[in-house]
Amino acid sequence: MPTSAPPKNRFERRRAETRQALVRAARQILAETGDTSASIQTIAERADVGFGSFYNHFQSKTELFDAAVADALEEFGQVIDERVRGIEDPAELVAAGFRLTARMTDSHPELLRILRDRGLAHVHSDRGLSPRALRDLERGAASGRFTIGNPATALSALGGTLLSLVALRLDRPDLDGDEAASDLAEMVLRMLGVPSDEAHEVTRRPLPGLDRAVADGPASG
Repeated sequence: MPTSAPPKNRFERRRAETRQALVRAARQILAETGDTSASIQTIAERADVGFGSFYNHFQSKTELFDAAVADALEEFGQVIDERVRGIEDPAELVAAGFRLTARMTDSHPELLRILRDRGLAHVHSDRGLSPRALRDLERGAASGRFTIGNPATALSALGGTLLSLVALRLDRPDLDGDEAASDLAEMVLRMLGVPSDEAHEVTRRPLPGLDRAVADGPASG
């Protein structure tokens, strides 16, 4: 889960733990059923906190579920950030984001279900992967790597395609997720102005921290 500055004293720590427990419970409900009609009592019981604690942190269930979505989106962005650290090419960053997202349906299914069901409303959010993707689009446009007009419009196209990939992976687990992600990433890069041959090559590069380790083989002792 996303982290912030550690609380300064025991009271603040317990308060932060209670809030995070409520957010975690709301995330679980969103991932399991998507049903936001669960009672506050049900949410509090799942979080293992007192009923009255809810109103110490949230004014309504809507506020809690919004916080749960924001928390999931931020964790999603942090996971991708951690994996792509060190990549400078904006095109490779876009491609890696697609390909890593496809793999996260296995490693982070809760996150991906929330992203599928709630992500469209947050394509232009200031949390999660959106600001990171917008940054990469702007850098790509400034460097000439991408040929785009308004980066925000390009983000809409990129975000919509990524969400479609998430839905495809969750609804069709029999499909080859890596191949589907690479194919969609290649289409997006071509849409952004990357030449076809380069788009194909970029979307087949070893993934950071995963394919490269396999390609390099076991370390010698």
